[in-house]
Amino acid sequence: MPTANGTDKSCDCGFLRGIIEGTSAPVVILDRHLRHLYVNPVWSQLTGLPATAVLGRTVDEVLPDFRRSDDVLIEVLADGRPREVTLTGTAQDPSRAGRRLWRAVFHRLESQGQIVGVCGIGVEVTNLRQYVDDLEDAHQRLALLDAATVRVGTTLDVATTCAELADFLSPSLADVAAVAIVDHEIPDAPPVRPGVVRARKMQLSAPPELKWHLRALEGPQPYIDFPRGSLFRRCMDSGRPWRSNMASDELFQKLALRPEHIKVVRAAGIHSVLVAPLRTAGRSVGFVLLMRAGDSAPFTDEDMLTAQGVASRAAISIDSAHRYTHDHTMTLELQRALLSEPDSTHPSVDVATRYLPSGHSALVGGDWFDSVALSCGRTLLVMGDVMGHGFQAAVAMSQYRSVLRTVAASGQPVHDMLAEADRRAALAGLDRVATCLLVLVDADSGTCTAATAGHLPPILVRPDGSADILSLPAGPPIGTELGAYEMTTFSFEPGDVLLLYTDGLVERRGVDIDDAVRTLTEMGLSAGGPLEDLLDTLLAQLTNGMCEDDIALLAARRRAPDG
Repeated sequence: MPTANGTDKSCDCGFLRGIIEGTSAPVVILDRHLRHLYVNPVWSQLTGLPATAVLGRTVDEVLPDFRRSDDVLIEVLADGRPREVTLTGTAQDPSRAGRRLWRAVFHRLESQGQIVGVCGIGVEVTNLRQYVDDLEDAHQRLALLDAATVRVGTTLDVATTCAELADFLSPSLADVAAVAIVDHEIPDAPPVRPGVVRARKMQLSAPPELKWHLRALEGPQPYIDFPRGSLFRRCMDSGRPWRSNMASDELFQKLALRPEHIKVVRAAGIHSVLVAPLRTAGRSVGFVLLMRAGDSAPFTDEDMLTAQGVASRAAISIDSAHRYTHDHTMTLELQRALLSEPDSTHPSVDVATRYLPSGHSALVGGDWFDSVALSCGRTLLVMGDVMGHGFQAAVAMSQYRSVLRTVAASGQPVHDMLAEADRRAALAGLDRVATCLLVLVDADSGTCTAATAGHLPPILVRPDGSADILSLPAGPPIGTELGAYEMTTFSFEPGDVLLLYTDGLVERRGVDIDDAVRTLTEMGLSAGGPLEDLLDTLLAQLTNGMCEDDIALLAARRRAPDG
């Protein structure tokens, strides 16, 4: 039948039908009750159902597994405004495996003023959505790694770093997180057998209900031995993570769990396990064990990448903390050994000392004190502070201490002792300078003679409670090879107390150092009681048990002559 413009209507319908059935876009026509009136071949291919199987059936009957918005289609029927609909589901087309995503636009169809139904034309946007999802996942992984960098390794303490790592991973990446580090020097533990790696249990983080279930896994020993070929050992040796979802009892046995422990794990609802090695500089420092339980999703490939990224960063922090702890302990032991050597004084002088390492700084300093008995009843008091911190500073301190002891035996005046020590330090090639204060106590004459190499002045506390700063001419630190020191002589009566100290006692941020030293004379210190009590009072009032820098103290009191 020809139309008004002279064309055949049947030809138009055939032409349009050819376009619809030839397009790569899925097309569907639904009646007013959302029953199928027409589907093109692409729609049939996606659903896996021929047109004859869907005609007359509702969308819900044909696509029960698809997520859609039927309310939107009803609104299109009601007001005639086209609307977009999102469809998600699993296509039957083998070339489109997995869950897919479509965007479709539905229009209302009318014929001779009557509403016939709706027509939908869709386009698949799965790849675009997947791309966006991948970007979001990558962003989340990077955000998690950035957060780990900030929250893990905030101190140079191994235990704290391990606790931060476990607490970060649970709940960020798992329900349960456990950290263990390689340690073959656990006190009171039997020797490690050849070929075995011993790991110390450091931290277990989990929600309270899971931790209650898992408490039975802790065991009496603070460590676990891993022979060659064990699962954890393979992860540590290879540096590659390992995971298992929906783990079986056989798998839990490979995790070195005994039968009674497997029951505990099952009772806790644990179903997935991931092991990430803590490895740095080609060696293993331990591992992280992650577990998911209950409704938590199994571990994915992305979870493995994220876990290994966090573990790799944490391994550097743990290794640095371990190295620091080793160096710090060795330095502190060296310093204490040197400072604990018997002090030599004459009977006419009492001496008490204290050394308090920093509670905040990263490394032990080079503070030291000494007392040397010389001829003619004289005693040399020494207080010094090497520039810098750490093992090298402690070694330099021991060298300066030895030099000064050697120089003191020459019997020179104190200012010449400093000049000679400065010369010898330069000849020895010491690369760290040191401030130093020498006070030569002569009990027979009732005097003390002092010289300083850039060190803070001594305090003289009298029996009546008054105290004065003994001002001394300034001199350069020893080790600079600048020489030029001067000495000053003061009266030192029976009962007087000399206080020598390093800057850690008085130095405070925002406080002038001269004002800080002056406070020592205003504390009402007692010269009459035990010298140990005087030093304890100083530390208690000025440090409250913590200090920002190392503190060395020496108090010397002249005894009253016998008779």
